[in-house]
Amino acid sequence: MPDNVAPRVRGRHIVLGQQIVEYALRRSRRRSIGFSIGESGLRVTAPHWVTMPQIEEALREKQRWIFTKLGEVRARRAPVRSDWRDGGHLPWLGGNVTLRLGDTCARPLVDSGALRLPLPADADHDRVRDSVCAFLQQEALARFTQRANELGARIGVLPSRIVLSSANTLWGSCTAQGVIRLNWRLIHFSPALIDYVIAHELAHLKELNHSRAFWDIVADILPGFESARRELRAHHPGRIVAP
Repeated sequence: MPDNVAPRVRGRHIVLGQQIVEYALRRSRRRSIGFSIGESGLRVTAPHWVTMPQIEEALREKQRWIFTKLGEVRARRAPVRSDWRDGGHLPWLGGNVTLRLGDTCARPLVDSGALRLPLPADADHDRVRDSVCAFLQQEALARFTQRANELGARIGVLPSRIVLSSANTLWGSCTAQGVIRLNWRLIHFSPALIDYVIAHELAHLKELNHSRAFWDIVADILPGFESARRELRAHHPGRIVAP
């Protein structure tokens, strides 16, 4: 196969136990059958000379591992249902805050481990949710913008604009025009994870790819970013704060 021709990927399925498992099969020059499971599901890479019965036998041998990993992916995607009432808990900057209604504060604020809301104590689910999400997005934009300017100064770049995203698949993105989009749900995570996503997108202002040069720039902005990158892989953008 010529180097400039992408290997063909075929969608297939197999019955494992009592379940039908779909997988993508790619043929390559590798010497053995390989398995990987990510957000897109199960992927099998096999040498050209391996037959389909051999591939299916290998899948049956890996059945326990496959079910375990697919379960982990589903768990990451499952939405976390928030308790939109007085006394409910909400993830905030890597920790948790307790929702407190009926407060006399003029606007929502976080104080002493509580998110205090100027709402009646018996406010309904939708009203509490909308008030909380509006506050979180306002805080996210202010904090992300400040941090992007601080981190960008380390390599002499500044985004043309920071905007919030509600994407269910991406934590951040960057355009060729220098606009950085950051998922507002990052406000639930620790400052270290937020910094990593911001640094990642800032690096794209110099390298619109994921080359070695790109990762060197990420390291210049945020030395030791690898631990935050690993931790973020355990989270899915659509999982946090579902109505």
